[in-house]
Amino acid sequence: MPDSANKTIGEFVAEDYRTAAVFERHGIDFCCGGQVPLAQACREKGVDPEQILSGIEAVKNEPVKRGENYAAWELPFLADYIVNTHHVWLKENDPTITAYTRKIAQVHGAHHPEVIEIATLFEKIATDMDAHLREEEEVFFPAVKRAATARKAGQMPAPEDRETIKKCLEQLRREHEEVGEAIHKIRHLANDYAIPSDVCNTFMVTYQKLQEFEEDLHKHVHLENNIFFPKAAQL
Repeated sequence: MPDSANKTIGEFVAEDYRTAAVFERHGIDFCCGGQVPLAQACREKGVDPEQILSGIEAVKNEPVKRGENYAAWELPFLADYIVNTHHVWLKENDPTITAYTRKIAQVHGAHHPEVIEIATLFEKIATDMDAHLREEEEVFFPAVKRAATARKAGQMPAPEDRETIKKCLEQLRREHEEVGEAIHKIRHLANDYAIPSDVCNTFMVTYQKLQEFEEDLHKHVHLENNIFFPKAAQL
C-alpha cells in the first residue's frame, strides 16, 4: 500500500485507462487532478484507498482491449489520434452546444437562472478551446513530431523545437486547469446534469451534450496531461 498511496491518479490511469472508471465512480478527477497522489485524493473524498486499489485490481484482471494501450504509442501517432478523435469531436460539437446553451438561457433563464451562467461559461470554454486546439495543431504537435523523429534517428532535436515544446507545455497545462475548473463549475450549476421537470426537450439535449463534452474532455486531457506531456518533456 505505501508505494501505491504515493502513486498519482494520473500514473494509474496512464498505465491502464480502464482504471479511470474506478476513479470516476468515487468522484476522483483523473485528468486535470491527475497529479494528486492516491492517498491524498482518497482523504479529500473520504474514500478508503483499499477500496480503490481492489477496484483497480479487478479491472486489471480483465482482458485488455486491443488499441487501448495509449502509453505504449509513439508520440507522433498519439498526436494524430488526439487530433483525429478529440479535436474533431470538439470542432463538430462546440458550436452546437454553444447555441443550445444560449437558447435555454433565453427560454428558461427566468425560472432557472443557473443556465444563464452556464451559457456564459461554455461560450468562454468554446472560445478558449478554439485557440488551444490551434496552438496544439499548428505549433506544439509539429514541434514534438520533429523532435521525436530526430530522437529516433539518434540526433538531438533542434533548439527551437525544444524551446517551443517547453513553452507550450507550461501554457497548455495551465489552459487545461482553467477549462477543467470551468466544466466542474458547470456540472455544479447543472446539479450533476439532473433534468428539471418543467423544461423542454432542448434543455434535456443541452445537458446531455454538456455531459458528453465533459466525458470527452476527461479522456482528452488525460491523454495529454498524463501521457503525452510527460513524454514530450523528455525530448
